[in-house]
Amino acid sequence: MNGLKALKRWFIDPQFSRKKGFLRSLEIFKDIRDRDLGQLVAALHTRSYREGEVIFVEGDIGRALFILESGSVALTRLGANGKKTPLYTLKPGDFFGEMALLESLPRTATATATEKTHLHLLYKSKLDALLLTQPRIGVTIMSHLARLLSARLRHMNVDKALLPANNG
Repeated sequence: MNGLKALKRWFIDPQFSRKKGFLRSLEIFKDIRDRDLGQLVAALHTRSYREGEVIFVEGDIGRALFILESGSVALTRLGANGKKTPLYTLKPGDFFGEMALLESLPRTATATATEKTHLHLLYKSKLDALLLTQPRIGVTIMSHLARLLSARLRHMNVDKALLPANNG
């Protein structure tokens, strides 16, 4: 009987359905089949942050991808003068911290909620487990991340090419 209750909650739980609908709307998860998306929802950790609350600090070891459902997040970096330099302001539907899914290196920026913010976290350990038990899900996510990082590198190379040459 316990299995039946869990199965009913899986299909009827409004929070589960809401999360699934939200993830379905995101580019990174668009190619994941409906049944597999349910597995992904179960792997996510959800957290809310207050305005001004720090999500992670530059230099922390990255362990999760963050998916912004509501609110906004400012990414900043310490400049050479020791002052915060704004990098980006993220909005609902954006995700950040994706490098943590590839390697456990220090974060290159600080993330702070700029208003009440609701995030879904996909920990590297959960993605690794999905890669073993549900390889189709993991491969789809990793493939999308590879395309995203490739596009960012191309964009950076174009921006760099537009800079004036240093004839120092």
